[in-house]
Amino acid sequence: MQNPIFQRLLLTGAAGGLGKVLRHSLKPFAETLRLSDISAIEPAAAAGEEVQLCDLADKHAVDALVAGVDAIVHFGGVSTEHAFETIVGPNICGVYHIYEAARRHGVKRVIFASSNHVIGFHKQTETIDASSPRRPDSYYGLSKSFGEDVATFYFDRYGIETLSIRIGSSFPEPQNPRMMHTWLSYDDLTQLIERGLFTENIGHTVVYGASANAHTWWDNRYASHLNYQPKDSSERFREQVEQLPKPAADDPAMVYQGGAFVAQGPFEG
Repeated sequence: MQNPIFQRLLLTGAAGGLGKVLRHSLKPFAETLRLSDISAIEPAAAAGEEVQLCDLADKHAVDALVAGVDAIVHFGGVSTEHAFETIVGPNICGVYHIYEAARRHGVKRVIFASSNHVIGFHKQTETIDASSPRRPDSYYGLSKSFGEDVATFYFDRYGIETLSIRIGSSFPEPQNPRMMHTWLSYDDLTQLIERGLFTENIGHTVVYGASANAHTWWDNRYASHLNYQPKDSSERFREQVEQLPKPAADDPAMVYQGGAFVAQGPFEG
């Protein structure tokens, strides 16, 4: 049975790297795709699109952004490690503003771009699942951990359902040995979002965003109801990745699931 489509689907972070990909791949899921970012979105809106620029740190602007949408794919915010002061507005205040606007406007489904950096201090020798303790590796990871708590709270109190995708490494191809474990193809990311939008009764589900890679640190047993069946694998890139210089055995990129994020900062002065 073909999924129904939404009248209006909101994509935040539409000017970002993944936002540009999702701008195209999410179109089949909505009559109108509302695109938002803090900066200009290029090219201009096409048929079936509308653009509404918004600073996620501005509560009133976010409330206006969410008005009239049926579901939210929230990929907006700072996507790399920075000083806490840089992250707090878009990532921490921003996620609260998104959910508060969803509550006010009756939106009942959110896809939240969480991150593997929520669990980045787990060692690469471990296999973990959604019940494993969070071990954020950065201020960025802390902001995503907070976002997952916000999602839980707004489901328990207001019935807003969320799929939190702990995105691994979503690029055209893996760029280093760590990404052989964490790589998520664009097609598999889109499939995850589709399952999050249309699967019934997801409550707040946390899923690790990775393709069907030969070796993984992540067990998605608690997201089996999504019926996520990744089609791609990092194995086809193994030969080229193994030709790259290999980091030292004690390099964070070879020790921790979060890789280099565990060693970035502090940001002083």
